Amino acid sequence: MLATGAPLRAETATPETAPAPAQSAPTPVAPPAPAAPPEPAPVTSAPPVSAAPQATTPAPAAPQATNPAPAHTAVKKPKPKPAPPRETALSDDPTPALQPQTFFTTSKAADHYRQIVDRGGWPKVGVSLRPGAKGSTVSTLRRRLAAEDESLVDTAKEKWDADLTAAVKRFQYRLGLKQTGVVAGATLRELDVPAETRFHQLESTAQRLTAFDFAFGPRYIVVNIPSTAVDAVEDDRVVRRYAAIVGDPEHHSPELQAKVVAVNINPTWTVPVSIIKNEIAPKMLKDPTYLQRSHIRVLNAQREEVDPRSINWASERAAQYTLRQDSGADNSLGSIRISMPNAHSVYMHDTPSRNLFANDYRFLSHGCVRVQGVVDLAAWLLDGESGPQMSKDEINAKIASGEREEARLTQHVPVAWVYMTGWASADGLVHFRDDVYHLDEVSGVAEQ
Repeated sequence: MLATGAPLRAETATPETAPAPAQSAPTPVAPPAPAAPPEPAPVTSAPPVSAAPQATTPAPAAPQATNPAPAHTAVKKPKPKPAPPRETALSDDPTPALQPQTFFTTSKAADHYRQIVDRGGWPKVGVSLRPGAKGSTVSTLRRRLAAEDESLVDTAKEKWDADLTAAVKRFQYRLGLKQTGVVAGATLRELDVPAETRFHQLESTAQRLTAFDFAFGPRYIVVNIPSTAVDAVEDDRVVRRYAAIVGDPEHHSPELQAKVVAVNINPTWTVPVSIIKNEIAPKMLKDPTYLQRSHIRVLNAQREEVDPRSINWASERAAQYTLRQDSGADNSLGSIRISMPNAHSVYMHDTPSRNLFANDYRFLSHGCVRVQGVVDLAAWLLDGESGPQMSKDEINAKIASGEREEARLTQHVPVAWVYMTGWASADGLVHFRDDVYHLDEVSGVAEQ
């Protein structure tokens, strides 16, 4: 639920009140250099620890002392714990997550991992390791990595060397992790995922792609939901990749195919009925000024504005009104909405809570996809290749003006939202991401 007094955020059920850093444009995706760790993303600080509530029952009176102590002794609040270091990284692989051959390469990879399972899988590492380590656990790590990485040959060696560091970084690269070369945290957890689970991820993804007949073009957009990433593809290469916030486990971002038809600058937001029922109505019962403070207008069936105080928010009729949030700094869609008509009524958009892109866990919305650097994506869509031409500076100037504008594309750009937890790119490189929606439960075997 949303925090009382906080501006309403589209598509999310969590409070988002932290200040947002300035939006920066992503750089073009370059060929990968696995040996070098990617630039770390900003880390959000943990919220302060609240003091315990004061007791309301009065204590018995104490005998009066000659030199009475102060009635209230100040209790020093504990310092807030720092946020954990970020472990994921936005991939710089120029190969699109989804290509015409992805179904074939992923099916082939599933067959290969079935063979690994049939041979007994791979060993569990179980302990954190780093460069300089020695002993049998190092050789166990080598055997674990070599099960997927044929370039690591000497699996009996018990001393950490440069080849092992490179192999760890290659593993991290395929799993969407920061390439630290250290086995700990998320890297250790991913290493210890059983081979059977990896096989099921690849097999399940291939099954989902079987019925996915996407119309690839010279320019298209791919959202791989488990990766929380958006690829802007041109001539079969990723020219821009953006971090994304996608649907939470209770409000999945759907798999779909659509076409981008327009870019909306300074959009309004029409609140979905589900949010009116589950979030807005309870808030209005507690705080009748909530809609006014959130710059949300109430419209009747004739599109006439209605005083929200005249509505019984405890009744079912409350959801029959149209609630529309004005454009502006507090608008839940931010400054940009990417229009892509589809049966699910979802889309890609900006957000006023850009600090959330710095989190490792970005499954936070009600189904729509929020895009970091969405102004840059809009500029790519409006670079003249698909119709109108508008530079990033021009888009930002229009945003600053506060005026609403719809830039319609004369050539629609295909967009696919897919759910791939395991997939192989055209070069045979196999990638994995967490099955947050638990869709990979094949033959009764769930992800471990």
